[in-house]
Amino acid sequence: MSLGEKLLDLRKKAALSQEDVAEKLGVSRQTVSKWETDQTVPELIKAKLLSELYNVSYDYLISGTPIGGDLTNIELIVDEIDWTSAWSKKYPILASYQGMQGIDSYSKKISELYDTFKSEFNFDDSDTVLVLKDILYQKYKMAKKKSK
Repeated sequence: MSLGEKLLDLRKKAALSQEDVAEKLGVSRQTVSKWETDQTVPELIKAKLLSELYNVSYDYLISGTPIGGDLTNIELIVDEIDWTSAWSKKYPILASYQGMQGIDSYSKKISELYDTFKSEFNFDDSDTVLVLKDILYQKYKMAKKKSK
């Protein structure tokens, strides 16, 4: 996949117009169009801004690695995404909670729980995250059901 194809794909996934991207980067819509059709390439600083805008690594953006049906490539891309930033667009609390007073103490408690849980059940990090996430989700569903 060419750089232009990546930029087009990422822009569409982000639900942005060429005008939106142009405005955020301080360029014209025509410039964005030329990038997406491989007529020109963005300057290094603009490529860095694009990687931040689309929540992908700069390396991913400029590398020749294709995005295809290969699960390995998809997993590599998923690992490069800043999920907090990506999800904070839909859930603004994710962009602001880290600065809230008292969050650090809960973060420490949750980290200790994580380590204990992982050790007690002999899980690797992925399984620990998945199981704890599922436990929290089940709690969320029950609370949501009770509030109805």
